[in-house]
Amino acid sequence: MATFRSVLHASKVFRPCITNRSIKTSAVVSNWNKDWKPGPYPMTPEERANAAKRYGLRVEDYDVYADDGTGYGDYPKLPHVSGDVRDPNEDWDIPEIKRNYGEPLHVDHDMIGEDRYNINANPRLSYRTMFLSTGAFLGTILAIYILTEPYPHFLPVMPKQHPFNNLYLENGGEAAQEKAVQHYTFEPAD
Repeated sequence: MATFRSVLHASKVFRPCITNRSIKTSAVVSNWNKDWKPGPYPMTPEERANAAKRYGLRVEDYDVYADDGTGYGDYPKLPHVSGDVRDPNEDWDIPEIKRNYGEPLHVDHDMIGEDRYNINANPRLSYRTMFLSTGAFLGTILAIYILTEPYPHFLPVMPKQHPFNNLYLENGGEAAQEKAVQHYTFEPAD
């Protein structure tokens, strides 16, 4: 054990993990959620410039949502760009979601991800055509169901046959029939 410890102390790779200093240097200093919340709606040009600087945008490119009580505050109004439209060959910091560090997220980021709704899609058919064809298909299925509902459709099956049913029916009548169907024991009748 002492040899293992001396090798670790001598190694430059593991030295930060062993010393007391590692607790201070290995901790990631990050901002609190209150630092990520949008600030108040900018009223003056100075507040607007500070908000643009805070989000890493130029003042000319910085646009704000209307102050209508939605709670967006000074968050920038970014264009809708889905993940599918972004260049897959670019050197992204987070390639899984095609995003760079420090890049502000869109307000609707949870809706326009690469695995979700593509707002920039150019579909082969118009949405009107898609809606009408789906409605025609479902309407046809519903019409077939309504037209065939009065006619019985079931699997025609005979009553279950047990051995010696006729023997009981000849000897005992209705009571024997119930016994034969429900409580058949393969014993001779009393």
